[in-house]
Amino acid sequence: MADHPIFPPAQQKGENKKMIPKTEVTELLQQLVSIKSEYFHEDDIMDFAADWLRRHGLPAQLHQYHDAKVTNFHGKNVFSLLPGSLPGPVICLNGHLDTVQRCGGWTRDPYGELDGDRLYGVGALDMKSGCAALMAAAAHFAAAHKTFAGTIKLALVSDEEGPYGLGTNALIEDGYLSDVDFSLITEPSSGFDGKPFPDVCLGARGGYGLEVRFYGKSAHAANPEKGHSALLDAAKVAQALEQVDYIEDPHLGKGTCCVVGISADGGACSVPDYAVLRLFWHIVVGESPETIVREIEKAVQRAGITGRYEICFREAPSEGSRGFMPYTVSPDKPMTIALLDSIRQVTGKEPSISYFSSIGDFNYLGTRLGAPAIIFGADGENYHSSDEYVELSSVHQTAEAVLAFLEKVLLS
Repeated sequence: MADHPIFPPAQQKGENKKMIPKTEVTELLQQLVSIKSEYFHEDDIMDFAADWLRRHGLPAQLHQYHDAKVTNFHGKNVFSLLPGSLPGPVICLNGHLDTVQRCGGWTRDPYGELDGDRLYGVGALDMKSGCAALMAAAAHFAAAHKTFAGTIKLALVSDEEGPYGLGTNALIEDGYLSDVDFSLITEPSSGFDGKPFPDVCLGARGGYGLEVRFYGKSAHAANPEKGHSALLDAAKVAQALEQVDYIEDPHLGKGTCCVVGISADGGACSVPDYAVLRLFWHIVVGESPETIVREIEKAVQRAGITGRYEICFREAPSEGSRGFMPYTVSPDKPMTIALLDSIRQVTGKEPSISYFSSIGDFNYLGTRLGAPAIIFGADGENYHSSDEYVELSSVHQTAEAVLAFLEKVLLS
């Protein structure tokens, strides 16, 4: 992908005119939050989003996909293609409309409660806020500019919160995003990082789910010395994994190996002859599935394990969705400069620069398309928890910054 020219400088603080009414963004977000859309159950919200885009002058199609290998899930994405009349950059605007399952402990209406500048609800922050901002920005851009240079690809996807990111993965594998020059993902960067809005993430750690299977020899619990406990082997390796020598990336920091489960069953009175150690392993640039395997083998040696074992990465719908690779984006790229200038123009503030510590669809976009992918979104708290909320002023400014960015790169 060739870099596009540096774009004109941003307007000075205070010069930006408010183009998108805050009430419009708030109303749209309230409608999105009112629709229950836990991952694997997103049909209703996809139908709503497609209809909303069409009513606001945008083409919208329901992209359907099927994972026949692992989950047998039939999913939908909303995809809107806005081609300009002149050659120019192809911009992907990505957000997920699914949420995690509703947890206990809510003291607010989990499907939308307004309190001052806060909107409470499941997914209000993560990330229906970002989807509302993208939808509003795209609609206003299309209404105001019938002629522009480049293409907008708006992707509102399903199953980001699920185990494989099936929605974005399907768009990539079905060729919808093959020519993308830049991706903007409006995950709530400030809400995730705990930094004041605006915050921009120029990359993210990656991660893989896997398990180590141990094989021993059963024996009566009265004489455990006659057997070989696979469970004890798993426990020893789990302890040895506390001593991994991680690579340190100047931006992403270090990876982490988290033991998420150990299971075995020796029956009522027997030595377990089979055990499973389940791991989730976050990685940084320079690490990979191969480095993970090497570190596990070192841990096995440190633990003095003599029994048989095997390392198995989780089964995935496709090779591309096997895991999430880490990446970083240069702050000197023209698109990065244009986005940061647009945020300054709208907010009058200098955005902080961060790097996402965990995984998401942005990993797929930032590593499989050969193009930069930046995360920028709203502020709030309690994502994946009770009483999740978003600051509505930050959602509104996210929408306006996205619109300013599109105008900067597609109208120059």
